[in-house]
Amino acid sequence: MKKVAILQSNYVPWKGYFDLINSVDEFVIYDTAQYTKNDWRNRNKIKTGQGISWLTVPVAAKGKSDQKIDEAVVSDQRWRKKHWSAISQSYSKCKFFNDYKHYFEKIFLEGLENKLSDINFRFMKLINEILGVTTKIHWSSDFELSIGKTDRLVNICCDLNAKIYLSGPSAKDYLDENLFEQEGMGVEWMDYSGYPEYEQQHGPFEHGVTVLDLIFNEGPNSTQFMKSFGNK
Repeated sequence: MKKVAILQSNYVPWKGYFDLINSVDEFVIYDTAQYTKNDWRNRNKIKTGQGISWLTVPVAAKGKSDQKIDEAVVSDQRWRKKHWSAISQSYSKCKFFNDYKHYFEKIFLEGLENKLSDINFRFMKLINEILGVTTKIHWSSDFELSIGKTDRLVNICCDLNAKIYLSGPSAKDYLDENLFEQEGMGVEWMDYSGYPEYEQQHGPFEHGVTVLDLIFNEGPNSTQFMKSFGNK
């Protein structure tokens, strides 16, 4: 009963993103989808002593409405030093910050990637390794895609011989489950509720921040505060 999920790449995503990846046998990065400005593709949140703060990777405007995520290019590489400085200031006192500091510092300060998709993938790959996620990763550009939102997803799942498509809950507004059923596949929905809290810095607990928050605070215990690792 092979299970597949398909989702756009996000910038250092929250823990739920990695729970989704870990919940399936194969995961497809859907970066041939349209790029949306001021979205999770190029930004995420951290906790600071002054409250929640957004970290945004600057992306050059293409002047075209149909720009794909894998066409998005960084407009100013100074974001690397700025983001790492903000993360270091906010998380340096966390219990496990020094254990992981050199891995992330290397990506932030020594990375040469210019495409947003490549940047996001490098972080995804490292975080998967830290968490122990072994799911096989594909790119949507490796597939012949149909026209229509649901049709494209069904097409990819068929190519991968999937029996179950695991979707994020936000897709309930448009996903046509009948198209999956016609191909002998079922649809399951990711449940992001009920996460346990962990020892977090800087005031009231906040779930919806980058997974770096969890890693720096809980280190090798991080997966105990996620949902998929005892169920896969």
